[in-house]
Amino acid sequence: MLETNIKEILVTEEEIAKTVERLGGEITAHYQGIERELVVIGLLRGSFIFMADLVREIKLPLVVDFMTVSSYGDGTVSSGDVKIVMDLDMSIEGRDVLLVEDIVDTGNTFSKVIRMMNNRKPRSLAICSFLNKPECRTAEVTIDFCGMDIPNKFVVGYGLDCAQVYRNLPYVGVLGE
Repeated sequence: MLETNIKEILVTEEEIAKTVERLGGEITAHYQGIERELVVIGLLRGSFIFMADLVREIKLPLVVDFMTVSSYGDGTVSSGDVKIVMDLDMSIEGRDVLLVEDIVDTGNTFSKVIRMMNNRKPRSLAICSFLNKPECRTAEVTIDFCGMDIPNKFVVGYGLDCAQVYRNLPYVGVLGE
């Protein structure tokens, strides 16, 4: 059974729902009055469940797009080189952009993605992350809309995976050994 390897539930379904609702309200308030639709970009694969819930809580006209980046190549250790595996379908130049991530830990790859996005000259670029592990941070990343800080534990569920498994858990759990 899938859940037998979960040693602790860190974020319950109810806490997830309240957090997503709060973030949606904060984002809606922040972007009131923008001229065009908000461009919400999800980083695949981890953000897809969070982003689907989040866009339903943002009470503004918006469009969505996705991108996949990799810093691992064929190995299991990051090369530090960020490669675009799947790019955006639309230009973000002159647009208000919200970049959505499931979790920010070291920030190394994500800080490079932010730089790449800024080079595309958006009108504004804000960061929304469901989870944040500040004690893991080795690269500076400012999270404008943060769901919650969590301790430095390996977590799965609600889109987060281990070898592509556990994404479908409705909560965030700590994976046991």
